[in-house]
Amino acid sequence: MAVDELQAIIQRCQILEEADFRGEDYNLFQVAGQKCLEDGYAAQLLEVMQNEKNKVIIKNMGWNLISPLVRCILAYKQESDQREHCLKILDQLVQLCNPKELFLGLLEQIEQASGEQVCPTVMLLLQPLQTVLLKLQNKKAYSVGLSLAMIMNQLTPLPVPYTKQQIQEDKLGLCQCCNAVVDFAKPFVNEVVKNMEKSSEYNDMELREELLKFCMKSLKYPLLTAQLEQVEGIEEHPFRHFAAEIIDILLDIRELMPLVFLHHKGRKSYWENQEFEDIERKNSADSLACLSYLMFVQHFGINCFPVVFSPSYLLQCNMTHIEVLLKRTEESMLSKGLDLFESCLLRMEDNSLLHQYLEFRNFINVPQDLVKVMTLCPIEHLRKKSLNILQLFIDKFDAEGKYTLFRCLLKTSNHAGVEGYIIQNIKDQVHLSLTKEHDNVWFTGHHLISLLDLVLLLPEGAETDLLQNSDRIMASLNLLRYLVIKDCESDNQTGVWTTLAKIEKNFLKPLHVGLNMSKAHYEAEIKNKKENKREAHSSSAICSLTVSGEKMPAMTTEMQLQVLHSALFTFDLIESVLARVEELIEVKVKAVMDENI
Repeated sequence: MAVDELQAIIQRCQILEEADFRGEDYNLFQVAGQKCLEDGYAAQLLEVMQNEKNKVIIKNMGWNLISPLVRCILAYKQESDQREHCLKILDQLVQLCNPKELFLGLLEQIEQASGEQVCPTVMLLLQPLQTVLLKLQNKKAYSVGLSLAMIMNQLTPLPVPYTKQQIQEDKLGLCQCCNAVVDFAKPFVNEVVKNMEKSSEYNDMELREELLKFCMKSLKYPLLTAQLEQVEGIEEHPFRHFAAEIIDILLDIRELMPLVFLHHKGRKSYWENQEFEDIERKNSADSLACLSYLMFVQHFGINCFPVVFSPSYLLQCNMTHIEVLLKRTEESMLSKGLDLFESCLLRMEDNSLLHQYLEFRNFINVPQDLVKVMTLCPIEHLRKKSLNILQLFIDKFDAEGKYTLFRCLLKTSNHAGVEGYIIQNIKDQVHLSLTKEHDNVWFTGHHLISLLDLVLLLPEGAETDLLQNSDRIMASLNLLRYLVIKDCESDNQTGVWTTLAKIEKNFLKPLHVGLNMSKAHYEAEIKNKKENKREAHSSSAICSLTVSGEKMPAMTTEMQLQVLHSALFTFDLIESVLARVEELIEVKVKAVMDENI
């Protein structure tokens, strides 16, 4: 019987001195104790543990029971007597065993947990692990850091609950576990705070550095992935609570403001391997981006934030973080990047952002990333939001800044819809320049002519795909029509009349040729489809069609004809606006000639 075997080894060891314990004794104790646990004799094992005569034996050998003990606790139902006995055994081991050996045993159990067992194992062992760490005299900072790193490494592969239902269910226990880990860290935070209060020249940086590493890991996971907006129906959002606790730790150890403002100086790298150093730099960038989101969007720790910085400086500080987030494809991270960008822009007045800011690399990269979100992101509400934020960004610049930004986006967007949108913005700025009392040199005269060189042309001349570029072409024609109507040839404020010959050569004439070619091609396609349809005697035959260089999904002949007719309608629309522009030019030129005569 397991209990008899245990009693036998206990009686044998009771008469031995501590120094006389042999490896065989350790093995026999572990086997007998494990059998007691597995056979349901936890109560008898607990009695052995609580016997004062066995203290020395338990101190030396007890830690070997950690593994079977954890397995049994996790296997038993929550309210069972056996589980309660096992928990009391664990408490006894924590009180009696050598802290160093017990620390390694507890950490090993956390490391070996996987899948659905990770959070229950961590939750079970956090309190014992904390007690053991507080007992350690040597290498406490290292041991605390190792514990926190091990716990976070085990949690990181787990999916982060994102929807309201997932957060409420907390299927794997991650929400509860994250907040328990913060409670686990608090005594060590208090120790750092206490030591800093004792001396303004507190030099023991090791424990502080380990806590900082924990906070940085927590910012990347789970907070960067988590949904952190207030959710109706959830009274206390677990991840918002966790975020607030992480910010409080950074405040307590005096690392919050240095992270927000001094991150560009970087910290000492401990890696000789360049690949590892690059990974650490990327992880740090993700964490700092999440920190900025928490402060400037969710306003965690904002009460401690200095109010002396200008909105433009705060935007400059955050552009690095915005760029990091906008390069990601996950909804949770993209939305954080958009929210952070929007929050920074809303602090600013229109036309207040100086054009010199565009000399910073991030101020050029971020709008280009924004364009990619607008055109490539599969999530509709993020595409719409990115478009609104691009307009907000444009509105904040002074006239020269808008001008420079327009040139950049026209050259880099490679998307007809975006180019059409920018051209519409150019038209709006020209309108303001012509209607204001003071002149705006950036959207009149030679500056505007330089911009029109990018706008009023076909990328590939007459062979340009007019259907694919229809948004851009229509916006360009509307801008030209506006300039011809609003700017008299005698005033020529915009300079459009002096460059009319160039516009006709590079834009209007190639557009005429392109329209004729495109209409002829599509009309021939329609004729072919109709003939094929008659031959097949069925409109349900499945065919393929290529439009704008892209093969369309399989469609019936009837569907293909609809697409082809739609393309012809687009060409007719372009042609009608083109005719109106040419008519306006002709009328104005004739009027001037008549005046001269």
